[in-house]
Amino acid sequence: MRLAAIGDLHCPSTSPDVLRPLLASVAQEVDVLVLCGDLTERGIEDEARALAQILKAAVKIPIVAVLGNHDCEAARPDAVKAILAEAGVHVLDGDAVEIQGVGFAGVKGFAGGFGPRALQPWGEPTIKSFVHEAVNEALKLESALAKLRTPQQVALLHYAPIEATVVGEPPEIYPFLGSSRLEEPLTRYPVTLVLHGHAHHGSPEGRTRSDVPVYNVAVPLLQRAFPDRPPVRTLELPPIST
Repeated sequence: MRLAAIGDLHCPSTSPDVLRPLLASVAQEVDVLVLCGDLTERGIEDEARALAQILKAAVKIPIVAVLGNHDCEAARPDAVKAILAEAGVHVLDGDAVEIQGVGFAGVKGFAGGFGPRALQPWGEPTIKSFVHEAVNEALKLESALAKLRTPQQVALLHYAPIEATVVGEPPEIYPFLGSSRLEEPLTRYPVTLVLHGHAHHGSPEGRTRSDVPVYNVAVPLLQRAFPDRPPVRTLELPPIST
């Protein structure tokens, strides 16, 4: 199976057609399109409808997606999800879907930082709530992965599960770009590869501590890292060993 993965489209409600030729072109070359969050700019229904119209008209292959932080800005993520789902997009939030024998598990994820510098649930209730959100997103990812029985499994997130793919961003904002709590489920299940966005100035690739490849597919990063290519990452899943 060939995948095309892209994140951080930030689709506006006005003049969204710039995305149409990109998505239409890549959809002709792959089996599944994966969208890694920040699908809209402000998380409003008009933006979601604009993107849904483009996807419905230009993309004739299965689409799997997660939401991002921008999609939550207007406090209407359920409306954004419903509009995209009506257009045929599998929007995952602690859910899993099987397509052509490959399992996809997805969650938005959350922040909190990485490794020994990760934020801990100590002190004020606000800090504890922040950490709880990261833990909850990790549990949702684990639940999604647990539903899959496929030999190949793809995890998609918006926030980064490892530090390596945010390197290039100012270190001061690492805690807001992802959480190593999201990595923990990825080490307990037979995940083939991981896709995320969010870190516009991060690094294109990294690996979990269990050696699973992780790809940052944020559009601004892909434009910078691969200036001679369209800003989308095309990946082929390795053949299933027998």
